[in-house]
Amino acid sequence: MVVRLIVQTLVWFGGMGVLLFLSAGTLNWPGAWIFLAEMVGLSLVAGLLLARHDPALLKERLSPLVQKDQVAADKVLMSLILLLIGVWLVFMALDAVRFGWSSVWAQALGALSILLSVCIGYRTMRENSFAGPVVKIQMDRGQMVITTGPYSYVRHPMYFGGLFFFIGTPLLLGSWWGLAFALVITVLLCIRIPIEEKALRAGLEGYDDYAARVRYRLIPLIW
Repeated sequence: MVVRLIVQTLVWFGGMGVLLFLSAGTLNWPGAWIFLAEMVGLSLVAGLLLARHDPALLKERLSPLVQKDQVAADKVLMSLILLLIGVWLVFMALDAVRFGWSSVWAQALGALSILLSVCIGYRTMRENSFAGPVVKIQMDRGQMVITTGPYSYVRHPMYFGGLFFFIGTPLLLGSWWGLAFALVITVLLCIRIPIEEKALRAGLEGYDDYAARVRYRLIPLIW
């Protein structure tokens, strides 16, 4: 499984690198190199820690983002999100390098935001062994409602952590317009939350009671 983790990580971010550098028209883009190095390093560290503490979850996280038992609406939405992420990367390369529309001075803040995103994601996975990449009920693993740790503050802490990724990436890459484009992907994540909650309410005993206690879905005190 560790070999699979390394291969998938390198392939995934290698593909991102191809999109970024081809669209930029140059390899002379320090922000992109830092982004790729940070994401590969953090992903491997988090994955290796999961391999030690929760190999069943790591196996689930390494599964495809479109699966047979996945909720149908989530299949469509995830396909759209993946497509938009690719478009987003191309757009940021055009903005930050090829055409130079943006002049961003917050690269360090972007790198810190990405680090925070991964830390929140890992903390969420350590609390919830059922935090898979797609919307489905993992009956074979005895999935249950998780109410502790970050789940005591919001019902979807993984998505909350993802917000910092979508903020940090365009800042690190140097694209103000990429930050605006990230709002579109964020809206799709917000659309995904009701889809996920519908499946959880139908398939997990006690989720309705949990949702009544923890009112906020994504951001404490806001929504």
